[in-house]
Amino acid sequence: MASNEATKKVDLVRGAARGPANPPPARPVTPARAPQKRATPGEFFAQVRDEARKVTWPSRRETTITTIMVFVMVVAASLFFTVVDQALRFVVGLILGL
Repeated sequence: MASNEATKKVDLVRGAARGPANPPPARPVTPARAPQKRATPGEFFAQVRDEARKVTWPSRRETTITTIMVFVMVVAASLFFTVVDQALRFVVGLILGL
């Protein structure tokens, strides 16, 4: 794209092609994957059951402790945000004189 007459003349002498003299090499094409065989519903549920057996499920004690920790953190977060909300309400009230 020429911006003035001098550049147009230089482009005509040099040729309109710009950029690197050697174009970049083409990207290698990834081979297409063969389509996988679809499982029947019975095979699917058998695979799900096999995978579920591999899972290390938490014990009742671990589940109870984790649940209690979640409730404690929810209470702590709610108290924290209540205090921050009240402090900001007080500061805004002082600034606006309400």
